[in-house]
This record gives sequence, C-alpha cells and structure tokens, in this order.
Amino acid sequence: MQLDIDIEDWPAGEWEALAERVAEAVQGVTEELANPRLSVSLLFTNDAEVHTLNREWRDRDKPTNVLSFPMLARDDLLALSDEGPPEMLGDLALAHETCAREAADKGISVEHHTAHLITHGLLHLAGYDHETSDEDADTMESLEIAILAKMGIADPYATPST
Repeated sequence: MQLDIDIEDWPAGEWEALAERVAEAVQGVTEELANPRLSVSLLFTNDAEVHTLNREWRDRDKPTNVLSFPMLARDDLLALSDEGPPEMLGDLALAHETCAREAADKGISVEHHTAHLITHGLLHLAGYDHETSDEDADTMESLEIAILAKMGIADPYATPST
C-alpha cells in the first residue's frame, strides 16, 4: 500500500513516519490491505477542515477525529489482483485538535492515538464498519488491537487500571 501524505496544521513531528509504520502493521494483519497496488491519500489537518468535510460529505455539522472516504468497494478490494496499475482505496483526514483532546482525555500520547485513528480509518476504507452490528464492531476492534500490538501500542479499548 502506498500512502500519499499531506500534513497541514499539525505540530512538528514524525507524522509521515508514523503513518508508514501504521500502514506496514495494517498490511501485516489484514491480507486485503497488503496489495501493493493500493493507494491511500492521508491528510493531517485541523478541526475546521474536518468539520467542513464532515458537513459537506456526511451531512454532520461537527468536527470528528478521522474521516474516511472509500473509493473501492469491499468486493472489488477482495478481488483485486496484485498485478496492474495503482488502485485508489480512498482518502483519510485527521483533525489535530480533536485527536489531541481525545489523547489527553485517555491519558495516552498523541502519537499512539493518531496511530489508532489511522488504523481505524484504513479499516473503514477496507469495508470494515463498527456501526453495522456488534459482531462487525468486535471484528474491527480485534483487528485494531492486533495491528496496534504489532507497533507496541497498548490496547486502546482496555479499561485503565486504577
């Protein structure tokens, strides 16, 4: 999978390297995303831009942490051979302020939360959807935990010990 990364309105950091590490871990866990023909556009931006995208494309008038815009149906993704021209899987947009606020609320680093959000978005692009059923939510959550574990990142769904 190739990533086309654009970083706007995020603090200095190793965001591109983090995204590449996430993509590598995702490909190690989800066979359908390991196809070398796949391409994903990833935008690191601010809440205002994600709010605008969410309103225009999702009819939701608020910012959110990550937006995914799939361009390849799941059946087409599963049938995609390894040979041929690049195929656009879709676009992701991450909102910095929301991501940073959520990380602080969870008591985790922004980097770890960002890795989780990129993972979550890539799984959405692959056709996984936690909103369709409890079973689908469990599947997606299990994949996220496995992918993040490959990166040495703790289970984001674990209840913190007190």
